[in-house]
Amino acid sequence: MVEAKRVEREKKYLWQERTQVMSELAHLREAIQVQINAAPEEADAEITNRETNIILIGILERRLHHLDTALQAIERGTYGVCMRCGQPIEAERLAVRPEAILRLACQKAVEAGK
Repeated sequence: MVEAKRVEREKKYLWQERTQVMSELAHLREAIQVQINAAPEEADAEITNRETNIILIGILERRLHHLDTALQAIERGTYGVCMRCGQPIEAERLAVRPEAILRLACQKAVEAGK
């Protein structure tokens, strides 16, 4: 288990990150709602921007999911425990990615489809 003082610090960080991600998502969602009213020669750039924003929304929604999952783990008292194998998540990993819900080995296995 992760020490209580560190958990509180990580919880604060996770909430700050969540707020930032929510703000960015709102901005991007608003941007894609705008109708494209451009001259034909400018329309391609507008469509590319819209497609880029849609991709960014997907990335941010995934990050939001990871942040929320980590915050739920804090509330359950399971923060720092791998959701796949039940072993402690490496302290170094949590220091770099406080929202991590898997040990590095488990993350690699999931990404490899194992």
